[in-house]
Amino acid sequence: MKLMRVGAPGAEKPAIQAADGTIRDLSAHVADIGGPAISPEGLKKIAAIDVNSLPVVDASTRIGACVAGTGKFICIGLNYSDHAAETGATVPPEPIIFMKATSAISGPNDNVLIPRGSEKTDWEVELAVIIGKTAKYVSEEEAMDYVAGYAVCDDVSERAFQTERSGQWTKGKSCDTFGPIGPWLVTRDEIPDPQNLGMWLTVNGQKMQDGSTNTMVYGVKYLVSYLSQFMSLHPGDVISTGTPPGVGMGLKPPRFLKDGDVVELGIEGLGTQKQTFVQDK
Repeated sequence: MKLMRVGAPGAEKPAIQAADGTIRDLSAHVADIGGPAISPEGLKKIAAIDVNSLPVVDASTRIGACVAGTGKFICIGLNYSDHAAETGATVPPEPIIFMKATSAISGPNDNVLIPRGSEKTDWEVELAVIIGKTAKYVSEEEAMDYVAGYAVCDDVSERAFQTERSGQWTKGKSCDTFGPIGPWLVTRDEIPDPQNLGMWLTVNGQKMQDGSTNTMVYGVKYLVSYLSQFMSLHPGDVISTGTPPGVGMGLKPPRFLKDGDVVELGIEGLGTQKQTFVQDK
């Protein structure tokens, strides 16, 4: 299933994409795409609905972030061997974990704000894993039972804030609108192998990233299990799993985003995003 949230910011309602591509309103059946609705039981109930009987949502309606109620937005750094190489870093012996503020979450096609004082706003196409039930101390073998589905994420980053202003990475990752997620939460049954998905990103039509999840150092199963040893993962939590090479920071010379730039990105089976970058006032 391809689950969505549509409507104005702060007033999104749950929806599902039908087989014919139309968007159908789910609000008569679930409160939102999050919490109980994305549990294994909740997803079974949605799967039993006759989608074609649901009201059609106007195709021009804004698409919001595909999951609601995210308590933790967890990111994994340097998790692609080829991306680590382009940045001059070595692959870490254990996953690098950092948090992105949930206030950064935005819709997949919303404008992204370049923050005041930014000179190094960068792009990162990433596979997002969305948790469907509480996971604590889970094994790698059972980890996938806790995954509701997957989505496209643009882990927008301000590199000077991230690496040149001391401290941890969070302040370079958490600016408002720096976390577009969606368009869909694609349920796990539709993606049999999350470690073999093509992914790409363009800036003003120029291909910058062209990679695959098969170069991830630490795969989805491992990451869900690993993180659950340190913290409980709850329904709606998002794990953004790292990016392949081609980010602006890694180019020679480096290239960063400016007012008016258009970024498009996508992952095989998970849809596409398109953002215009706008200087924040």
